[in-house]
Amino acid sequence: MASRLFATKSIDALRADAAGEHGLKRALGPIDLALLGIGAIIGTGIFVLTGHAAADNAGPAVVLSFVVAGIASGFAGLCYAEMASMIPVAGSAYTYSYATMGELVAWIIGWDLILEYMVASAAVSVGWSGYAVAFVHDVLGITLPATWTQAPFVYDEAMSQFHATGAVLNIPAMLVTAIVTVILVIGIKESARFNAVIVTVKVAVVLMFIAFCARFVNTANWHPFIPPEQGPGHFGFSGVMRGAARVFFAYIGFDAVSTAAQETKNPQHDLPFGILGSLAVCTVLYVAVSAILTGIVPYTQLAVPHPIAVGVEATGQRWLATFVEVGAIAGLSSVMLVMMLGQPRIFFSMAHDGLLPPGAARVHPRFGTPWVTTIITGVLVALAGGLLPVGVLAQLTSVGTLFAFVLVSIGVLILRRQRPDLPRGFRVPGGTYLVPICGALTSLYLMLQESGSTLIRLFGWMAIGLVIYGLYGRKHSKLTRA
Repeated sequence: MASRLFATKSIDALRADAAGEHGLKRALGPIDLALLGIGAIIGTGIFVLTGHAAADNAGPAVVLSFVVAGIASGFAGLCYAEMASMIPVAGSAYTYSYATMGELVAWIIGWDLILEYMVASAAVSVGWSGYAVAFVHDVLGITLPATWTQAPFVYDEAMSQFHATGAVLNIPAMLVTAIVTVILVIGIKESARFNAVIVTVKVAVVLMFIAFCARFVNTANWHPFIPPEQGPGHFGFSGVMRGAARVFFAYIGFDAVSTAAQETKNPQHDLPFGILGSLAVCTVLYVAVSAILTGIVPYTQLAVPHPIAVGVEATGQRWLATFVEVGAIAGLSSVMLVMMLGQPRIFFSMAHDGLLPPGAARVHPRFGTPWVTTIITGVLVALAGGLLPVGVLAQLTSVGTLFAFVLVSIGVLILRRQRPDLPRGFRVPGGTYLVPICGALTSLYLMLQESGSTLIRLFGWMAIGLVIYGLYGRKHSKLTRA
């Protein structure tokens, strides 16, 4: 029984399968992948969470929080790049775990990734709704009713309970989810083109913020750089670390690049380029934006849904505020597109292995996309975005992603020991142990900085997944049945 639970898939078979005819259309090049990564990374983190992390956790030292989160992401990104170049198959960390640690661990991480992509997309849809409502108010002078633009529940972290807000549904969040779902069903290349246009717009807006606002920095706002500690996770060193865990949401997305492996023309070369290139570009932009923002506005004033817009307004450049809102709307749209591109491909891989019903592996005969799971994903994300607050969704996304990073880092270490003979298009520098161990430890440390209630929700989701695996996946697994 134990041998069945920890049976691993043959890496040689995975590579042969990836090279064969699987129905997915190979249409993406290295620039497409890098833009997908940037499209997924730049979004809610830089446009929303920067201000909250500065005001609640780290003060001006939120710059250090981004550096810490970037280092942890860099370790994980290097491990993802090696795995993706060696096992260029849709499924990301799920497939990598299946090949290194066995079916049970693969199921756990696959189930975790389903949660990650679903709640991340929902969280971004809520952020999109907030900026869209502000844009309509500022530009068109129309105030949309809160009853239909907010979640019906808000979570009180201190009391560990939900409270009713009086709203009914967040309609804009559900509407943008429906639009993105249609785009993703139409085709992967069409989705990549749409994403490329949006990424160009939002990166231009971020660069405009840096260029036009840097001269308004008042260095007095950076003192004290690390405010005195006022409680666990609230300023001081612990605040910088809690801030790193919080803004880690801003780095989520580069792993979604690896889910498009079977739609990539030259995955051994292009996947590492897309993963590491997008991560490097976004880290530089994050550090620059957070430094300028906390230099323009005192960190105590940044606990708002639109901190970048607040920073621009403080400089008196109102014309730029409109561009920032447009950039935020475009940026959040592309994050949703990439996140919702990733989840159906996790479903696709798990169904292909027999762990989920075969219908989840169906590919559209005309568009060449996993259309059934894309629509299912769209429905689930729309419901979560329409009903739940952004805080709960963002925390669940961060902790789930960190868990995936831990397992991918361990997987690289295992394969370096067990299969040193496998050809690798990219190798993690520093030998067998250094980067994988650092990746696992840093991700685990940040994971443990999350609140107890967030960890409880994660393990509750995992418990549900184990029940499904016991009732269906274990019995229908193609690997163990063979």
